[in-house]
Amino acid sequence: MSDSIISVDHVFKAVTDSTGTLEILRDIDFALKARETAAIVGASGSGKSTLLSIIAGLDTPTSGTVRLAGHDIFAIDEDARAALRAKQVGFVFQSFQLLGNLTALENVMLPLELDGRKDARSAATEMLARVGLSQRLNSYPKVLSGGEQQRVALARAFVVKPAVLLADEPTGSLDFATGEKIMELMFDLNREQGTTLVLVTHDRSIAARCDRRITIEAGRVAPEPVAEI
Repeated sequence: MSDSIISVDHVFKAVTDSTGTLEILRDIDFALKARETAAIVGASGSGKSTLLSIIAGLDTPTSGTVRLAGHDIFAIDEDARAALRAKQVGFVFQSFQLLGNLTALENVMLPLELDGRKDARSAATEMLARVGLSQRLNSYPKVLSGGEQQRVALARAFVVKPAVLLADEPTGSLDFATGEKIMELMFDLNREQGTTLVLVTHDRSIAARCDRRITIEAGRVAPEPVAEI
């Protein structure tokens, strides 16, 4: 689909060890348009996080491919994939993935500095203000609460204005109330920037807020239920 920003084309993923071959993903095929939001849902071990990693080009499929912003990401080498991710993709993880030796401001500045941006400090400061952390710029992750760490992670993801945001259980390490606030912030930022959002979640209420729900069952995309008339 030419108007798709993400196109997952007949992706299979299998791993082989001494016990045999395990099929993790089987013929995954879907596309997402710009600004669309999608939740990948399914039971633990169904292949959700593996699928997200393949969409990001962090893992490779056994067969099939993924197109991201018009690029066949498995037709280019790892350096080119990394460059594409830096320009087009933001990440938010359950475990925050902040660098402990950097302050909140430095964590958010990092992707901008890697891109050679001269305005890294001012842009990062502005984004941290947007997520409500103006008073925590010089704080290190170890003194921030879980909710504050995830706000820093959101700021770091959105500061590059990515075309696509990939989120893996973004509220999984947070209590319910904090998780609700983080998701509200994530959806607000997503709307403001017009990002395509793909998130893995076990939370039905979060999934219900997305335009689409992609259910993985036994490594396959389950048919969507037919709406009642």
